[in-house]
Amino acid sequence: MKIFDTLADLAACVGQEVAVSDWVTITQEQVNRFAEATGDHQWIHVDVERAKQGPFGAPIAHGFLTLSLLPVFFESSFDVRGSGMGVNYGLNKVRFTAPVPVGSRLRGRMTLLSAEPIEGQGLQMTWQVQVEREGVSKPVCVAESLVRRYP
Repeated sequence: MKIFDTLADLAACVGQEVAVSDWVTITQEQVNRFAEATGDHQWIHVDVERAKQGPFGAPIAHGFLTLSLLPVFFESSFDVRGSGMGVNYGLNKVRFTAPVPVGSRLRGRMTLLSAEPIEGQGLQMTWQVQVEREGVSKPVCVAESLVRRYP
């Protein structure tokens, strides 16, 4: 885990890959809980036997489940000692570029694209996050995430 003392120290990294997160394993229980929370019970996610016969040969995680892991990736990869709070501000772009079979291990690779001062002595940062699946060269998700951090 990388540690930054201040928001200014983090802002100095614009244009650079800042961090790579820990691996997170996608479980069927997690997929099922996500289906319950969102109402998305598509068989390719929750019907294990049918999914084995489907186009991916196994159940796959919801794209939005993969996207919902972005805070986990940020949390496990770096910290800013001089920041007391961070909030998700939105997304500019999201693409689900490959399936995530249950049992996959994922991690996020974060590149800081921009950092702009905002009210309250904070920063609005634009991050490119590539979600990687272990053992596969193509990312499973590429997202441009907006995050606001405050002292």
